[in-house]
Amino acid sequence: MIRMPNGVSCSVSNCSFWGEGNRCAAQEIAVEIDAHAANRWNEEYAEEFAAHQDHAPNSSVTCCLTFKPKED
Repeated sequence: MIRMPNGVSCSVSNCSFWGEGNRCAAQEIAVEIDAHAANRWNEEYAEEFAAHQDHAPNSSVTCCLTFKPKED
């Protein structure tokens, strides 16, 4: 199993990838600019996501698309 580097932190405790010590336990993460946040990328983070590039002037216009809520 691939694990994310120790530097990938997350405070969203209801994410299914949320791990011990507020660390992301996803095998991959996908980050997008807010303007494209509603796009429905393949959940496997396939070529359709990797094929495009955007410019973000600062972190406040970005979002994590990897988030999947934990099942209750």
